[in-house]
Amino acid sequence: MNRYLVLWASLLKLSWKQRPGFLTLFLFCQVLDIAALAFTGLALRDAIDAAQRGVLASSIIAATTAAVCYAATSVLRGVAQTLRLQAIERIGVAELDTLIMRYIVGVEGIEHLERPQFLDRITVLRGAGWGVMDSTWGVVEAVLSTVRLAVLLLLLNTVDPWLLTLLPFAAVPLWLDKRGQGAVAKAEVATAEAMRLQKHLFTLLTTAGPGKELRITSAGGELARRQTAAWDEAVEARFRAQLASAGWKLCGWVIFMLGYAAALAFVVRQALTAGGSAGDIVLTVTVATTLRSAVQQTVSRSAEVASYKRLLDPFLWLRDYVAREKAARPVTGVPVPRRIEKGIAFDRVSYMYPGTKHPAVDEVTIDLPAGSVVAVVGEYGSGKTTLVKLLCKYYRPDEGKITVDGNDLTSLNAADWWERLSVAFQDFGRYRTTFGEAVGLGDLPNKDDSDRILAALRAADAEHLPSRLVNGLRTQLGKEFGGTDLSEGQWQKTALARASMREAPVMVVLDEPTASLDAPSEQTVFETYMRNARDLAQKTGAVTVVVSHRFSTVAGADLILVMRRGRLVEHGSHEELMALGGSYAELYSIQEKAYSLPQS
Repeated sequence: MNRYLVLWASLLKLSWKQRPGFLTLFLFCQVLDIAALAFTGLALRDAIDAAQRGVLASSIIAATTAAVCYAATSVLRGVAQTLRLQAIERIGVAELDTLIMRYIVGVEGIEHLERPQFLDRITVLRGAGWGVMDSTWGVVEAVLSTVRLAVLLLLLNTVDPWLLTLLPFAAVPLWLDKRGQGAVAKAEVATAEAMRLQKHLFTLLTTAGPGKELRITSAGGELARRQTAAWDEAVEARFRAQLASAGWKLCGWVIFMLGYAAALAFVVRQALTAGGSAGDIVLTVTVATTLRSAVQQTVSRSAEVASYKRLLDPFLWLRDYVAREKAARPVTGVPVPRRIEKGIAFDRVSYMYPGTKHPAVDEVTIDLPAGSVVAVVGEYGSGKTTLVKLLCKYYRPDEGKITVDGNDLTSLNAADWWERLSVAFQDFGRYRTTFGEAVGLGDLPNKDDSDRILAALRAADAEHLPSRLVNGLRTQLGKEFGGTDLSEGQWQKTALARASMREAPVMVVLDEPTASLDAPSEQTVFETYMRNARDLAQKTGAVTVVVSHRFSTVAGADLILVMRRGRLVEHGSHEELMALGGSYAELYSIQEKAYSLPQS
C-alpha cells in the first residue's frame, strides 16, 4: 500500500504541475458539493418544522435554500466530472503513456523485449496511462466521498446516534470487493500470453501480406481455430475471476443492505414514537435515501481504484525493473572513440538466450582490425545475427568480453555508442511516416536535410524512388494512413538509405541487407557499400560488418568469419579460406554451382 500511496502522491504532483487550475477547481467543486449536500437536508428539516409551526416566511426561505443547494450539487458534480476527465485525458494519455514507452525503450539492449515475463506486463500496460491516472484521481474522489458519507452520518446522528452503526456495514463491501479484484488482477497477468497470441493470429488473418500465403495453403481455417482457442482460454480464465469477484461484491452488498434496512427502520420508529418532529422524519428519509447513493458511490469508486491494481502492479514492476537495470548498468565516464585506432576484439565471448540449452555464440575469439570490412557467413541459426547484436550492445556477453580499442564495450555508454553506429538489419523497421522522414530517422539531427537524404538514397541504389512517389520525399507511407505502400524491395532500400544517413560512424553493420533485392541491385548496393567502407576507414577507422548468406557478395571482404552452431570455425580472407578447403570452400562451391546452373 505504501508503494501505491507514493505513486499516487507523485501523480497528483504531476497533475498539479501540468494542470493546476483543473485540480484546484475540481477540489473546490467537491468541497462545495459536500457543503450543499449538508445544507439541503438541514434546510428541508427547517422548512417542514417552520411550516408546522405556521411560520410561512421561514418555511419559504428554508425551502428555497434547499432547492438552490440541491440544484448546486447537480451542477458542481457535472463540472467536477468534466474537469476530472479532461485532466486524465491530457495527463494520462499525453504523459503516462509516453512515460511507459520511454521506460520500455530506455532499457539498454533488447533482451527484455524477448522475455515473456516482460512482455506479459507490457501487454497489460498497452494504453494503460488513462487508467493509472484515473486511479490517482479516483483516490481523491474516494476520500471526498468518504467525507461526504461522514457528513451524512453526522446529519443522521442529530436524529439518532444508532445510525453510526451503518459505517462498519459500509466497510464490508470494500474489503470483499478488494479481495475479488485481486483475483482479477492475477488472472489478467496469467492470461496475457494467450491474449498476445490471439492478437498476433488475428493480425495474420486480417493483414494482406500473410493473407496471400494463407489462401494458397488453406491454413486460414486452422489459424482461425487457434485464434479462437487462445481467445477462449484468456476470456474464460478472466471470466471466472470476474465471476468470483462479482460473488464477493454481492455478498458485501447483501450484508450492507441488511444493516441499512434494520438501521433505517429503527430510526424511523424512534422518530415516530419518541416525539420527533416531522422535520426529523423528512431529514431521516432524505439523508438516508442520499446515504444509499453516497455509500454506493464511495464503495464503487473505492472498488474501481482497487481494480486498477491490475495496471498499477505492472506499472510499478516496470518502473522498478528500469531502475534496477539502470543501477546495474550505470553510465560510465569512458568516452566512445571518435575514431577507431586499433580495432574491435572478441575475447572468448559466449551468449545464451534465456530458456535455451545451447549457446547462440560460443567462446568466440577474434580481432576485427580498424578500417576493415568483415563478413560473417554461415548456415541459418549459426549465430551470425547474435554476433552482430553483441557488437551493437543489444546483449551483454554471458562470458568473455568485447573491447573497442582496448576498452570494454560494457563500459561505454550505450546511447553514445549507438550514436556512432550505422545499421541495417534484416528485420528492418517500416515507418509509416513521410518517405523523407523514413530515411532521415537514421540521423535525427539531420532528418529534414533533403540533400543528406538524397545522398543516402544514392548510397542505397534508391535515388529513383522519390520520383516514383506521388509527393516525392513528402509522400505519406502506409495505406492504413491514406498513403502509399512500398514493395518489400523498396522498404529494404529505404532501410539501407536510413543506415547511410550518418556521415562518420565508427562501425557499420549490414545484417542480410539485400535479402529482398534482385541480384543486380544487390551487387550494386554491395559495391557502393564497399566503396563507402573504404572511405569511412580513412575517416574514422570504421569497422564494417556484413552478414550475408550469399558468399559471392562478400568475397571482397578483408576478413571472413565462418560460424557454425555458435562457434567460429574458420576465419581469413576469401583466398585463404578457399586454399584451406574447409567449410567456407565447401559452402562457396555449392553456391557457385547453384548460381551457375543453366536456366531452362
